[in-house]
Amino acid sequence: MSNRYLVIHMTDPTGTDIPRDEDQRMLEGWLAEGEKKGMLQSGAPTAPADQAKSVVVREGRALITDGPFPEFTEWFAGYDIISAESIDDVAALMTQHPTAIAGRVYVLPLVKLPWDED
Repeated sequence: MSNRYLVIHMTDPTGTDIPRDEDQRMLEGWLAEGEKKGMLQSGAPTAPADQAKSVVVREGRALITDGPFPEFTEWFAGYDIISAESIDDVAALMTQHPTAIAGRVYVLPLVKLPWDED
């Protein structure tokens, strides 16, 4: 499995609430399936918006602000790095994750920087 993908877990107000025991059962099943297929590399949940920072540099000046960010209707709930033959394989695995029901999942191929390409 040579391709790596960043999976971003998002909250989503249109998602369906999952009871805690069902969430845990689904997550454990997803972990078992991903480990059996050798797809899981790393991942972790993230803190809520009120513990986050926003960083930008404009005209040489850094602007660092606290969250939460009122323009967000979704929030980052966590991430995973997945190794797979194709993005479709990752998407299929993610259908088993509770975030796909309670929130939203984005799958992004990881690529090399232009100056690191062969």
